[in-house]
Amino acid sequence: MPHTTSAAPAGERAAGTDGDIAVSVQGVHKQFGDLVAVKDLDIDIRAGEFFSMLGPSGSGKTTVLRMIAGFEEPTAGRILLHGEDVTRSAPFDRPVNTVFQDYALFPHLSIAENVAYGLKVRGVSKTERARLVSEALEQVRLGHVAERRPSQLSGGQRQRIALARALILRPQVLLLDEPLGALDKQLREQMQFELKQIQRDVGITFVFVTHDQEEALTLSDRVAVFNDGRIEQVGSPREVYEFPRTEFVARFLGITNLLSGETARALLGDAAPHSVRPERVQLAAPGAPSADGAVSLAGRVLETVYAGAHTRYLVETEIGVRFISEQQNAHTPHTAPSVQRGDAVSLRFARDHVVAVPAAAG
Repeated sequence: MPHTTSAAPAGERAAGTDGDIAVSVQGVHKQFGDLVAVKDLDIDIRAGEFFSMLGPSGSGKTTVLRMIAGFEEPTAGRILLHGEDVTRSAPFDRPVNTVFQDYALFPHLSIAENVAYGLKVRGVSKTERARLVSEALEQVRLGHVAERRPSQLSGGQRQRIALARALILRPQVLLLDEPLGALDKQLREQMQFELKQIQRDVGITFVFVTHDQEEALTLSDRVAVFNDGRIEQVGSPREVYEFPRTEFVARFLGITNLLSGETARALLGDAAPHSVRPERVQLAAPGAPSADGAVSLAGRVLETVYAGAHTRYLVETEIGVRFISEQQNAHTPHTAPSVQRGDAVSLRFARDHVVAVPAAAG
C-alpha cells in the first residue's frame, strides 16, 4: 500500500519548553476592513532556527511578518518574543530587526556609515561603533567596501550590507521580507548559501518570507506553507515535500502527479488522493520488464522540456491520464536523449514512492 505520512499537523506547536521558543504566534487573526488576511494562526518558532514562511502572493505570510515586527497590529490574538507579550509594543521596543527586499540603504552615506547608523542612534561611542562595523563587514566579507556608497555596489553586495546593518544590533530575531527577490537567479542561489552560513555563524533566529519554493527548501530548518490566510503544513523541507498533508501543498511545492478517485482506486486500490513526484516516475522501452509490485502503464510522450540537468516528459498513458516524468540527463553531451517526443514508452513507479495526501486542513 502507499506510504502514509506522520508529519506534524498544520499549525502544531514546536516541541520544547517556552525558553526554546523565540516567536510564539497565538490565535492571531488579522482583518483589513472586509478582507481577512490571517485566520486564527498558531505557530511557534524555535530559538536559533531558520524558519521560512512560504506561500503565493496574498496568502498572509508577509502580514504575519509585519505583525511580528510591530508594523501591523493583530485584530485578535497575541505575539510573544522569547516569552514576552509584545502584541501592542511599538516596533522599536521589540528585540527584532527587519531586512526588506529593497534594502533601504541611505544613498548619501558610506557603507560603513550605513552599517553604523543603528548604533549611532543608540548612542554607542564612535570608537565602539568603528570596531563593531569592522567586525560586521568582515562577517559578510565586505570589509573592503567600507568607504564606498551603495550605488557603487552590486545587488548581492547591497543585500549583504543590509544584512550586516541588521545583525550589528544583535536582535533576538531577524525578519527577512523576500530579501533575495530582486537578484537574478545565479546571484540569488549564491546568496542563499551565504545567508544560511551567516545564520549558522551568528546563531540568531531567522524568520524568512518567500514565494520561491526552491529557496524555502534550500534555506530552512522548517517551512510553514501558507494558503488563504492559514498554514496548510509546517515541517522540515523534506517533510513538506515528501509528505504533503494537503493537495495544495503537494501542488505548490514543486511538480507532482496527483491521483484520486477512480484512477487512484484502479492503480493503487484506494480512491483517496495520492501524490507521486515526477523524479520517482521512470520511463522505459515499451514492454520492458518492471520490478515486482510496481505500477506500470503504456503511454506516449506528448512533450519534452529540456531544463539543463534534467528533462521533463509529459506522457499520455493508456488509461487516459497524463503523467509528468523527470529524468536526470545522464547521457554524454554528444549523445541524443534516448526518449523523444512521440515515442511509445512504458511508464512505471514503485508503490512505496507514492504517498497518501490527507484531507485538506481547516
